[in-house]
Amino acid sequence: MIAVPAAVFGSGLWLHSAARGHVYSLQTVPAAPVVLVLGAQVYPDGTPSPFLAARLDLARQLYNAGTVRAVLVSGDHGEWAYDEPGAMSTWLVDRGVPARRVVQDHAGFDTYDSCVRAKKIFGVDHLIVVTQSFHIDRAVALCRDAGIDAVGVGDTSVKKFKTAWDRGAFRERLAGVKAAWDVATGRDPVFLGPRETGVDDALAG
Repeated sequence: MIAVPAAVFGSGLWLHSAARGHVYSLQTVPAAPVVLVLGAQVYPDGTPSPFLAARLDLARQLYNAGTVRAVLVSGDHGEWAYDEPGAMSTWLVDRGVPARRVVQDHAGFDTYDSCVRAKKIFGVDHLIVVTQSFHIDRAVALCRDAGIDAVGVGDTSVKKFKTAWDRGAFRERLAGVKAAWDVATGRDPVFLGPRETGVDDALAG
């Protein structure tokens, strides 16, 4: 019975330590070529949930400020009818981010997969990752473990959805244990595949 709390505590300590000094506010984050937006729930009509929309809005603001030059949206498209990256791209383009600057990763099934694929498939070496603040340490730690010079910006605007926020923060503790296991085993993402040039093209376009 002691093993589970110890694993939660130990993984949380590791994530916090790995992310220390690499988490910033929207106003102070240093520039990077790419911002990585991690996927979250999309409603049946294709509308991003408030948590996902908040992440996308951070990316939009970073692009508009010139802090980044391309946006990599990474999420779940495991079923044809459910397309997180497509919905994320549409949201950004509808709000003024040029389509040529938005790149979709359709196999970002979890944070680990998104970070590893950003490095191995899209060739990203330096990025800002955006997500909710309770998730940002894990996102930064996993991207840095994947060999990316990553910093992060965490959103707190959806904290007003208290029940959903508290649920997400609780789940994050268990997700930290999985993250530690993923790193320890060095597992491959669900899908790898050939190198894709989408980010290179977005930065050059």
